[in-house]
Amino acid sequence: MKFHLIGICGTGMGSLAGLLHLAGHEVAGSDAGIYPPMSTQLQGLGVEVMEGYRAENLDWGPDVVVVGNVCSKDHVEAVAAQNLGVTLTSFPAVLEEQFLADRHPVVVAGTHGKTTCSALLSWLLYSAGKNPSFFVGGIPSNFERSFRLGSGEHFVVEGDEYDTAFFDKESKFLHYSPRTVLLTGVEFDHADIFDDLAAVHTAFRKFIALTPPQGRMLVWSGSPDAVKLAKDARCAVEAYGLIDDPETDLDAGWPTWRARILARDQHSTHVQIERDGERVARVWTTLVGDHNLRNLLGCFAVAVSLDADLGSLVEGTAIFQGVKRRQQVRGVAMGVTVIDDFAHHPTAVRETLRGLRRAYSQGRLYAIFEPRSATSRRAIFQQEYATAFDAADEAILGRPYDQSRIDEADRLNVETLVSEIHRHGVRAHLIPDMDELVEHLATRVRPGDCVVIMSSGSFGGLHHRLLARIGDAVMPADFDDLDALDQMLEEMGLHVPDLADHMDDYIVLRGVRGLAGCIGLELHGQTALLKDLTLLPERRGEGLSWLLAEAAVRTAARRGVKSLYMFGVPETLLTGKMLGFAVVECTDMDEEMKRSQTISRAWYTKGTCLRLDLEPPAEPKRRR
Repeated sequence: MKFHLIGICGTGMGSLAGLLHLAGHEVAGSDAGIYPPMSTQLQGLGVEVMEGYRAENLDWGPDVVVVGNVCSKDHVEAVAAQNLGVTLTSFPAVLEEQFLADRHPVVVAGTHGKTTCSALLSWLLYSAGKNPSFFVGGIPSNFERSFRLGSGEHFVVEGDEYDTAFFDKESKFLHYSPRTVLLTGVEFDHADIFDDLAAVHTAFRKFIALTPPQGRMLVWSGSPDAVKLAKDARCAVEAYGLIDDPETDLDAGWPTWRARILARDQHSTHVQIERDGERVARVWTTLVGDHNLRNLLGCFAVAVSLDADLGSLVEGTAIFQGVKRRQQVRGVAMGVTVIDDFAHHPTAVRETLRGLRRAYSQGRLYAIFEPRSATSRRAIFQQEYATAFDAADEAILGRPYDQSRIDEADRLNVETLVSEIHRHGVRAHLIPDMDELVEHLATRVRPGDCVVIMSSGSFGGLHHRLLARIGDAVMPADFDDLDALDQMLEEMGLHVPDLADHMDDYIVLRGVRGLAGCIGLELHGQTALLKDLTLLPERRGEGLSWLLAEAAVRTAARRGVKSLYMFGVPETLLTGKMLGFAVVECTDMDEEMKRSQTISRAWYTKGTCLRLDLEPPAEPKRRR
């Protein structure tokens, strides 16, 4: 079939385009703005993207036109499709018809954690050899795509309660025919489509009723609303929650999965997973925050219920790298860590800051918040936001995104909110000007501090602007760095074949005049290789090699790496030893690492093999 997608560069529509293409359909689409990463992803698949909306975009003769919920009934292409007699449909309907009908839909639903859980559950099933398909509302770092079409029976779907299209005002997740459900909790959200919590309950009640008697549901027992709704389910229900978590009620009346925290440090947590008091497994995770430990527990329980191998699940948990824009480290400049997070609901803001407070306890925590989502721009959570920032040392609010369509009485009052946050013991400011905000932060932060920028949008590129202002920022390479990075490596005699396909391996150092250095981190499960450590000649002698290597080691630790290798020549051998690497025989390397094409390069065969064992925190000794 021939599918035309309106708004094809959106996360959901672009992912659907990819799935349809992989399934053998002819796909094209249009969008008002065409930009990476989705435009690059679609281009790589050979999917045509037309810039701008116009009736002529349908001249290629599609059989079906797919519209998103941002497309109104008078949209030029929607009108053109109707005039041509072409079928109009929504992406949830296409997903159901084309991909879910003959598979086992595993639907992740709930107010919070859907994207992280969908990504993690997909990775766990993949690690266990289940070869799942998935559709996630973000980019899982382990896959680098928000979709996958596998040959296995399971299809993991992020079940969004938002409405479907202008001709279908019901929630998206009502299209997904759930057989297995992970319900992460229910609160009020999406104030632009739900009048109140009762309306949210109605949507979730309809969704729960779709799960057949032979299905299964896992529900977080710390959400009273979710527990109440799940009691009406026709299928088997189990609960999950952390032990010693004040927000978790472990007496929901169902079989219960529990997670017991055994030990944790900045980079990882050791957790024992139990079911009804019986030990199931012990796992390591690099996810930050108790809310993410709950997410992990729920996903692990679902994967076990789908007969996934326990040993594979333990290994997969250790190397799950998270989701982009969810506590994603965007860079470190002069010892200051800058983190990007999607949090916008007060509960998400509170839980994110609590987790980061524990992970970055050595410095100060700055929370930068842009009220951008439809709910956060409204006064509904004016009171709740006042205490959501309690874990931060300083909170800075930007001006809310366009509030012109919201009645003045219903708008979030940021001036009042700043006063309320301050009254609760947290220094707070309203700084609507971007230049002033960057300057305010750059002149106050010091090594060891953490700045988390929370917005459901780009926040004017604040992350990059702040890192650039602080200076000499070490950060993941992005697509715009390709040409400069390629040139830098070539000039140092380090030719990297197909560099464009391996940009995610590289960390770069940005100086005031552009890229000043780089290092690669090549992952092989729980083993990794530091490679291509390079500096511009004029920047040598400043200790920047150590800075880049240290950043790569920290990144490896966050990604669950246990054994880290590098090859030292006189220029890098000292750096490696300063970081704790020890000389080893090349014959002692992991078998998977020996097969790395990087190691076969002539440059590496001349170097000394070094290894650093990244040990997790010690397991607490048991009392006798």
